[in-house]
Amino acid sequence: MKAIVCKQFGPPESLVFEDLALSPPGPHEVRIRVLAAGVNFPDVLIIQNKYQFRGTPPFAPGGEVCGEIIELGDQVTRWKLGDRVAALTMIGGFAEECVCHETVCVAVPEAMSAAVAAGFHLVYGTVIHALQDRGQLQPGETLLVLGASGGVGLAAVQLGRILGARVIAAASSDDKLALCQAQGADEGINYSQTGLKEAVKQLTGGKGADVIFDPVGGQFAQDAFSCIAWKGRHLVVGFAAGQIPEIALNRLLLKGCASLGVFWGDFIRREPEHQAANVRQLYAWFADGRLKPVISREYPLSEGAQALRDMADRKVTGKVVLVS
Repeated sequence: MKAIVCKQFGPPESLVFEDLALSPPGPHEVRIRVLAAGVNFPDVLIIQNKYQFRGTPPFAPGGEVCGEIIELGDQVTRWKLGDRVAALTMIGGFAEECVCHETVCVAVPEAMSAAVAAGFHLVYGTVIHALQDRGQLQPGETLLVLGASGGVGLAAVQLGRILGARVIAAASSDDKLALCQAQGADEGINYSQTGLKEAVKQLTGGKGADVIFDPVGGQFAQDAFSCIAWKGRHLVVGFAAGQIPEIALNRLLLKGCASLGVFWGDFIRREPEHQAANVRQLYAWFADGRLKPVISREYPLSEGAQALRDMADRKVTGKVVLVS
């Protein structure tokens, strides 16, 4: 089968599009014909051996897919041939076919396209866990979203609005902020032109943000702590800026605030029933039209390296996917 292959760790340009052998499914595994695969920032890190989960070359990156089950392990009980599922694969998704454990698959609503389903569960699953479970976001509170025009950031804007928060989107250009405001952001901050701390305090009358959704890290995390509200919650989602910040504990003390880790990958392993309830809630919002995922571009599978380069260069807004 054809796949985007990481033969040695390196940047997206080191990837190749070629044949890759795929082992048959084990007793509790399924083989999926991949219709679409979501592209995420962790994929950029995994191919460089900079992520907490590590692949062993040669491998295909790609952590989430949507497709059709075409082969079953001899002890699979959850699925049947022909079932349409989304799966969280960690690696292996940028290929014509993939094999994964039956428990990482979820049924896809009939009304959800393969492209949307392939890019749905990781970003929206992360965000609902962050805002609802970890951040305890309440109606009427102010939510600040850093990196707001990216896939996970835009999902935070959308879900923050659904949960009744006042949403302030922070992004690096006016065009990106326009997208965020079209998706429900009440206010926007172009942090390439305006200091984050001063802008948030001005927009909140000096109070600061109650919840800060932070997939960026670096200096922006430091700036965010300067504009967090009393008893605010800073949600550590990722480090797209490349630097893991060090937070002085006196900042937590002086604001009576909390910095909370959001490790969705381990949450779904440790609390599968809670995760399933979150997915049901997301599907309900999708069904009633309140949740409308933004797929900004579909790349053919053969252009997977370019999709990752665009992701690494911050050229991506919303969600992008590969299609077979």
